[in-house]
Amino acid sequence: MADEQHDEQHKETGTGFLNPVAGFGVTFKAMFKKRLTEQYPEQPKTTAPRFHGRHQLNRHPDGLEKCVGCELCAWACPADAIYVEGADNTDEERYSPGERYGRVYQINYARCILCGLCIEACPTRALTMTNEFELADSSRANLIYTKEQLLAGLEEGMVDTPHAIHPGTDEQDYYRGLVTEAAPGTTRQVALSKGEVPQEAASDFGPGEPASEKVVGR
Repeated sequence: MADEQHDEQHKETGTGFLNPVAGFGVTFKAMFKKRLTEQYPEQPKTTAPRFHGRHQLNRHPDGLEKCVGCELCAWACPADAIYVEGADNTDEERYSPGERYGRVYQINYARCILCGLCIEACPTRALTMTNEFELADSSRANLIYTKEQLLAGLEEGMVDTPHAIHPGTDEQDYYRGLVTEAAPGTTRQVALSKGEVPQEAASDFGPGEPASEKVVGR
């Protein structure tokens, strides 16, 4: 029995002696390897095609927004980084083909872990992730991205929201891909919810009055 304990102690002593040697072996191997230096930010790193970067709110081909304000992305977020407020569309002020749209959309990148669960939860493919990864900032307030910052830009054939739905179509036609561009003659509607007023109403007030004050004054 004593001999077995002595053998085990001898093995442990030998192993304990080799551990530091093995550790320094890794260090010595790395000393002779070629250094890999990335010239960032002068030479930005190329990301993978499906890299999880900054989010983007997408549009339909005619410019209407895909987001319907369902808040499923906010519910799916494990970091509670997304805040959404939905609102109803009207014929006079339409932002999406459906009944509702995302009136307020915010993502707090001080919390976001870029896991991608939000885009998996989105039923309309309104939310996707880009390859942009430069999100650092010196202010926490600047890390809260608003809808205006996340919304995709206008491409050829699009008209900025709000504007009327494509004539002769419904919401399902948009998701079937039947709408490929804005109908001829489509113009941007007045965004009453943002304090804008029609030009004929604005002419009743002085040119220096803010739109919000004009609405209240009436």
